Amino acid sequence: MTFQEFISSRIRSFGHAFRGWWYVLKTQHNAWIHAVAAVIVFLLALWLRLPPRDWAVLILTITMVFAAEFVNTAIEAVVDLASPVHHPLAKVGKDVGAAAVLIAALAAVLIGLLILGPPLWLKLIALFTDN
Repeated sequence: MTFQEFISSRIRSFGHAFRGWWYVLKTQHNAWIHAVAAVIVFLLALWLRLPPRDWAVLILTITMVFAAEFVNTAIEAVVDLASPVHHPLAKVGKDVGAAAVLIAALAAVLIGLLILGPPLWLKLIALFTDN
């Protein structure tokens, strides 16, 4: 494989990945909920001037939720392809994928509260008690 072929194949790989990303955003309403929540978290983190370590944890947490959503969407598509008629095991596969997203989202809420909660509380107290 030449260098040019290698680069072309990497570019095509990115194209496939971006098409998958777009598919999730087009078809999965929960992905939009996650996106709105992520924007709110980023804006709060900017307003609170969080340290880099807190940013790193928040970014990893948000990424975990999106990765779970993307994998769940892939599982649903493969299950639908493999089992076009309703089958109890197909339901299990879809339910377990959805549970993974739920667990990631619940963990994200807890992490968000732990990281954003204390400085947000202090900022709000200062904002409302300052004359």
